[in-house]
Amino acid sequence: MKCFVGIDLGSTTSKAVVLDSDGEILGRGITNSRSNYEMASAIARTEAYVTTRFTLFERDLAERLCDQPEQERGALSSALQRAFRLQQYLMQLESLERTTEDLLDTRRYAPRRAVVRPRLRDIFGRLQDEAAALFAAGAKRRSDFFRDIAGSAYQAAAEDFADPQDAPFGLLLALYDKAILEVENEQLELGFQANIGPALERVIAEAEPAIADACRAAAESAANAELDEVRAVGTGYGRARLPFPRDQIRSEILCHGLGAHAMFPNTRTVLDIGGQDTKAIQVDDAGIVTSFQMNDRCAAGCGRYLGYIADEMNLGLHELGPLAQKAERKVRISSTCTVFAGAELRERLALGERREDILGGLHRAIVLRAMSLLARSGGVDDEFTFTGGVANNAAAVDALRDLVGENYGERQINISPDSIYTGALGAAIFALRDVQREAMKSEESMEAVA
Repeated sequence: MKCFVGIDLGSTTSKAVVLDSDGEILGRGITNSRSNYEMASAIARTEAYVTTRFTLFERDLAERLCDQPEQERGALSSALQRAFRLQQYLMQLESLERTTEDLLDTRRYAPRRAVVRPRLRDIFGRLQDEAAALFAAGAKRRSDFFRDIAGSAYQAAAEDFADPQDAPFGLLLALYDKAILEVENEQLELGFQANIGPALERVIAEAEPAIADACRAAAESAANAELDEVRAVGTGYGRARLPFPRDQIRSEILCHGLGAHAMFPNTRTVLDIGGQDTKAIQVDDAGIVTSFQMNDRCAAGCGRYLGYIADEMNLGLHELGPLAQKAERKVRISSTCTVFAGAELRERLALGERREDILGGLHRAIVLRAMSLLARSGGVDDEFTFTGGVANNAAAVDALRDLVGENYGERQINISPDSIYTGALGAAIFALRDVQREAMKSEESMEAVA
């Protein structure tokens, strides 16, 4: 099967999308690896191919179990994916434990080694025991990223097992902070072929023989399927760091415009609020960019700013939106500068302002910045598509709907659950079109010679 890949190297997350020859999405992958762009690109690509093979598994299983209700097949696939993610997590957890042990053997920790080592084993013993529950059906996690899941669990365990005298909490946390960077740079076998076997056996251990056989056959078929990556195109904040030829790099503006058009064909205006910048884009009926404005000088009002606010409030990033939606009034925020955000936040809290009201004001201030870019790019046409990680923040969406309505009247506002992949999707479409264009030129040349 021929595949076409788009990779969007963002400042906070990196994304990849895999298309087939018909332009259908086969798989998506994402990582928040902070090691380096080359590694982030590799992880996102691996994840995209994992989900691609799960797509193939689901198609094959549907044929083999065509007499089974679709809901039951879906439940099997979901259970397998959870088991697969658990298998990946356990592998990374083992690497993290090994790395912390290696760090402990360095000269720096020699005086406390004998006391700290048992504490580490207690911590990782708890993390191993808790792992299965994290990926059980219906389990809610603050994040899907290993760094976040393991970090949260490690911190909670370290608080319980720390010894203020010989194994203080700060020392245990420092070991994690150093180890996670090394683990993110380690070439672990996290792909489909390496992990599907153990994951599958967990799922079908008590299944009927016919269903178990069908699952094994479908998994084997998906694992052995030949995926021929014909072309990859890169984009995003770190696109210059991709090991691609220059003709396989596209600007974020072009990719987000084309990706939004592919998701919502009637799109005419696109707003992308990413981790490091905000882009206001106007496109025509073919998804071609006609004008744009971009704030790329600082992270004010972007994903990193929200991340900083979450850290200041000791909250998960996903908790900001729901809290902001509980605001009874929106506190006026004078600055969305990341540098001054902490000081203003602490000042507002000291004055007795409710954090829900502060967050309500913050989200409105963020969208107000974006509205100024939209105005300079040409305004908000119908239809309007909101993309990027911040599009998953319900409070930001509410503020956007209100401000667009106030300034431009009724507009169709499109938001996809997969909006964070818009740039990668656009890049993948460019990869497919480039190959199609080359094939057409080759055919024309052959016809001319004939």
